[in-house]
Amino acid sequence: MSRKDNFLAAPHEGGWAVRQQGSSHVASVHTTQSAAWSETRRRARGTGGEALLQGKDGKIRTRNTYGSDPYPPKG
Repeated sequence: MSRKDNFLAAPHEGGWAVRQQGSSHVASVHTTQSAAWSETRRRARGTGGEALLQGKDGKIRTRNTYGSDPYPPKG
């Protein structure tokens, strides 16, 4: 079974940081939110995990799931 990691793009003192969810280690820092979000999605796609975008207020604004979603929407 492959490992699924979630990645988070969040405000950071140097711009926007990308890190693995649950880790305090910053994987990369970007000057724009757009660049950080692109990197977050790329990393999540690579592991089949989830990409999360945190707003400046601390709330999750957007999330994208890659791979098998255990709770797909009814439709």
